[in-house]
Amino acid sequence: MSRVNIALFILLAFIWGASYTFIKIAVDGLTPAQLVLSRVVLGAIVLFAVLTATKGRLPKNAAVWGHTVVTAILGMVAPFLLLAWGEQRTSAAMAGVLIAATPLLTLAAVTAALPAERATWRKGVGFVLGFAGVVIVIGPWSTSSGSLVGQLAVLGAALCYALQTVYVKKMLASKGVPPLVSATTQVITATVLQAIVTPFFPWKTPHFSPGVVISILLLGVVGTGLAYLIYFRLIGDMGAANASAVNYLVPITAVLVSLITLGEPITWNMVVGTLVVLVALAFAENRLSTLTPART
Repeated sequence: MSRVNIALFILLAFIWGASYTFIKIAVDGLTPAQLVLSRVVLGAIVLFAVLTATKGRLPKNAAVWGHTVVTAILGMVAPFLLLAWGEQRTSAAMAGVLIAATPLLTLAAVTAALPAERATWRKGVGFVLGFAGVVIVIGPWSTSSGSLVGQLAVLGAALCYALQTVYVKKMLASKGVPPLVSATTQVITATVLQAIVTPFFPWKTPHFSPGVVISILLLGVVGTGLAYLIYFRLIGDMGAANASAVNYLVPITAVLVSLITLGEPITWNMVVGTLVVLVALAFAENRLSTLTPART
């Protein structure tokens, strides 16, 4: 891995990890629906500008656009709403930790839905261990990190991301759509869908404090626009499997950013549960046995 890719890898982990703090701040001034609409609009502007500058074109195939509606719902509209709503009821640190279940849920969903991904004893042990880790993170014996319903909403967002991955692999992987085109199409579609549903959600007059404005801009321009560009650069340079390993760092950066900026308490069960989930994922993917010492 080059130094540039290492820097981009760490930067992406911080961008995605910090997103939970920015969501927490932004929902003080906007409703979840208003926040999601602002976020996807800004993200669409950034990605479309880059696509245009690189002389890329949006797909003309109606079937691709039809599948994109599903991926936009599963990958943006639904999880973004669930995260914003959930973080009104739980901490940003807890949200960042719980979203660590996404890769494990993805592995479970892919195994269940795709015939080529057969179930193994290793995956079974990893799923059980990962579930135990999630229970430890939630800590049903404690109410210090927010309500259970808020935490379940965050887990619902993680499940949406997992289902999106399965759908993309099953329905779009063979379409040959370039990653940047796919991302831009998805964000534009999410913008249209969110614009349609926003009037049906509770509404309040937005309160644009400096913190709220900065959080919205960072979530849209950086978290939804720039992050996609970095991720696709890493996929191209490192491969999808290695690039997806950024999910191991996101919970750590989420906790660090929320601790520094919001002063949110970090409990023992959040730390232990996260470690259990990450170890479970590494075991299920057989990453532990493939780790080799660095050569000097």
